[in-house]
Amino acid sequence: MEKISRRSFLRMAGAAAAATAASTHAMRDASAAAAPPVYVFFNPEEAAFIEAAVERLIPADENGPGALEAGVPSFIDKQLSGAWGAGERLYRSGPWHEGAPTQGYQLPFTPAELFRHALRGIRDDFRQRGSQPFGKLAAQEQDAYLKSLETGKLELDGVPSKVFFESLLSMTIEGFFSDPVYGGNKDMVSWRMIGFPGAYANYYHTVDQHGMQFTRAPMSLSETGRGVIHIHPDIPAGQHAPPVKKGK
Repeated sequence: MEKISRRSFLRMAGAAAAATAASTHAMRDASAAAAPPVYVFFNPEEAAFIEAAVERLIPADENGPGALEAGVPSFIDKQLSGAWGAGERLYRSGPWHEGAPTQGYQLPFTPAELFRHALRGIRDDFRQRGSQPFGKLAAQEQDAYLKSLETGKLELDGVPSKVFFESLLSMTIEGFFSDPVYGGNKDMVSWRMIGFPGAYANYYHTVDQHGMQFTRAPMSLSETGRGVIHIHPDIPAGQHAPPVKKGK
């Protein structure tokens, strides 16, 4: 048998260890990607509606992933379960009258209460219709129902359907394009799609270069030097989520 030098042996052992580590990391990443999101605010029935609805509002297409793959339901859940959802900075003393369109939001509900009431109203609406749940409908039927919420005057357990739809659409857009530190825009898919560099603060090396296109991989506010993104610690659901490794 041919004798192997100590140096060759160490090189082979190092390569094997690196391959094993890479395989382990790949398995962990695949497991994390396959794991369902952990919801703090939404119950399973509510989460099913939100997941299906946001995917119709921003569907996946030839340009890139949609809202569901970008983690928008997780973003909405985290916002509603935190200080914003509790209406920390909302005026809550009334009186409550129907306002003009220029006066903005006029309801007594906090964002969390608004979603809870509206989702309960949608559940009751489907039960009265004798219809299968929203998530089980065909895409065209889902679009038609969302359109009815946008344009109709259906009362969803005290919440006008139009107000709920506007809130849902607004939060879907925010979750899709916000920094991943807040739980959405997973792997910065929307930033990659539009070519936005994200939280990139130092342009010193390009300050004297004019008429050139600036292209680089996007960067999150909470990204470490190793490309790991830590969800904001003040977001309740984020306390239960592991750090997110930045995609390639």
